[in-house]
Amino acid sequence: MNGCRYDVLGLGNAIVDVIARADDDLLVGRGLHKGTMALIDEARAEALLGDMTAPEVVSGGSAANTIIGAAALGCTAAFIGKVRDDALGTRFAHDIRAAKVAYATPPATDGAASARCLIFVTPDGQRTMNTFLGACQNLTEADVDPALVQDSGIVYLEGYLWDPPASKVAFVKASTIARGAGRRVALTLSDAFCVDRYRDEFLGLIHDGAVDILFANESELHSLYQSSDFDTAVAQLRSEGILAIVTRSEKGSIVVTREAATPVPAYPVPAVVDTTGAGDLFAAGFLAGLSRGLPHADCARLAALAAAEVITHVGARPKDDLAALAAAEGFVLA
Repeated sequence: MNGCRYDVLGLGNAIVDVIARADDDLLVGRGLHKGTMALIDEARAEALLGDMTAPEVVSGGSAANTIIGAAALGCTAAFIGKVRDDALGTRFAHDIRAAKVAYATPPATDGAASARCLIFVTPDGQRTMNTFLGACQNLTEADVDPALVQDSGIVYLEGYLWDPPASKVAFVKASTIARGAGRRVALTLSDAFCVDRYRDEFLGLIHDGAVDILFANESELHSLYQSSDFDTAVAQLRSEGILAIVTRSEKGSIVVTREAATPVPAYPVPAVVDTTGAGDLFAAGFLAGLSRGLPHADCARLAALAAAEVITHVGARPKDDLAALAAAEGFVLA
């Protein structure tokens, strides 16, 4: 739709999710902060795995989930992310390609095992994530194919990439190439703790014009501007002069530009089963709408529909036909 081979290219951590239900007492007993993501080492990963009952294994990773959601909505899509040549790495590569996403990043042949995220889902649907990055940290600028970036209308970058130094360099390379080719660059802030760690650097990317589109939830926005008042933080975001989308769970979202802050309601769901991937699929819907030239408010409505689907079941990737759901709601994406 945009003259490029790919509507959207994602750059992020290639992770396999291990998901299990848990109660709040388990989280407290293990010192886990409910609703957040923590980076852990391999030993901690093995210990937490032992606490999981009947876990479900599905490929994940924030940006990868978003790209798969965009592909499900009819976008041509590609992904860059690093795995090891092991069983989990093979699982990840198979799953993302089966979703019709182009994926050609060569696997690492040595070093740490493929990444995994251990996700505890409490009865209220909140997910608490514990991530062993493993081979993800082997993603380097050599894995960023300039031709691929130049041939992608929107390049979507994951804030979590700012943790490993080599991945940060890959992030900057992709952004620089995209901007040089006149492509749009989108950034998701990923997690409030991630923003706490790299606030000045994320703001620097915005101020330097390295980012055109920003995705954040309420807690990430408060962290970015160090303000506990939502309206104050939104006003600061408006002054940046970029397109930003702030998600607010059941309150819906707000599309923020220099000119206005436009609220868009959430789609109602009968019951929230698992919020894993809600933000990822919201971004997928918004990017899909944007790649089709939809007005920003319609992009946010499509995003809300995609997020609503993923929170009705366990796992961070859609199980229903998103394109059919969108068509039934009157969205024209062809």
